[in-house]
Amino acid sequence: MRSFFISCFSSVFFVGYIPFASGTFGTAFAVIPYLLLRGNTALYLAATIFLFFAGVFATTEAEKVLGEKDPHKVVIDELVGYLVAMAFVPLGIPYIIAGFFLFRLFDIWKPYPINGLQALPGGWGIMLDDVLAGVYANIVLQLAVLALK
Repeated sequence: MRSFFISCFSSVFFVGYIPFASGTFGTAFAVIPYLLLRGNTALYLAATIFLFFAGVFATTEAEKVLGEKDPHKVVIDELVGYLVAMAFVPLGIPYIIAGFFLFRLFDIWKPYPINGLQALPGGWGIMLDDVLAGVYANIVLQLAVLALK
């Protein structure tokens, strides 16, 4: 039963079990909690922080359950990374789409020092590289918001 909940949470309700582009589907799914949480800044930040730490635990355990390092089925890191990317970004379809593509770009490309974070043990490496990819995406989005004012 415990491994079911670990698998369910770390794969974001089994979205990560889609056999191709699981990270992209995990990021797409993240738009739902983003839209549900974004009206309340304190709740948004609290949920993002909670999901990060719960994700560190769950992804560490998921590696044991699934028997591999940074399994592709684990996509809670993409969900948290997208929430970080969209923090304090105005609501709008163009921002949601830009945030999606920017986050995926930085998550796949892994510019310095994102690439080194994956070496951290267990869930820390899984989660932190996506959080930093979200930070990079957020910086680009914030600059876009300023440029478009």
